[in-house]
Amino acid sequence: MTMLPQLIFGYFAAVIVLLSLLVITRKNPVHSVMWMLLLFFHIAAMYLFLNAEFIAAIQVIVYAGAILVLFLFVVLLLNLKEELEADRFVGSWPVAVLVSGGIFLGLASVLRSFVIGRQGSFTVELIQKVTHTKTLGLIMYTEYLFPFEIASLILLIAVIGAIVLAKKRMRSH
Repeated sequence: MTMLPQLIFGYFAAVIVLLSLLVITRKNPVHSVMWMLLLFFHIAAMYLFLNAEFIAAIQVIVYAGAILVLFLFVVLLLNLKEELEADRFVGSWPVAVLVSGGIFLGLASVLRSFVIGRQGSFTVELIQKVTHTKTLGLIMYTEYLFPFEIASLILLIAVIGAIVLAKKRMRSH
């Protein structure tokens, strides 16, 4: 048996973690957004490696396309001179690492029971027979229809709020 799939998965996992750290530790917000773009493409490649082509396409279109452009617009609206001159990390690193480690261990213990505890009704053979996209749609619009509709409603309210704020700003100028 070859170890190539494990090596490829390990590469993507390690690079995704590294890019995540680069996103949150860069002083320049524009650089953070560029690292995030690379992160989104690596996540999409990970989905392709896991045979989830639809999710990979959505990752590139929605996140690398739409969400990242939105982040870039917000960053460009900020006063970058103030941001670059301010101290980014204030406080004690050892305390931050200790608290973060404690939170991580707590979340890992809770999430382990969720991941291991419940098995889905779809087997690998059934998903391959029906296809990933059809299975995703079936689950989303049957079992998770109410949370999906709530998320849609929240996004609609956010869009309406953004339009109202933009109209007020245009009238005042």
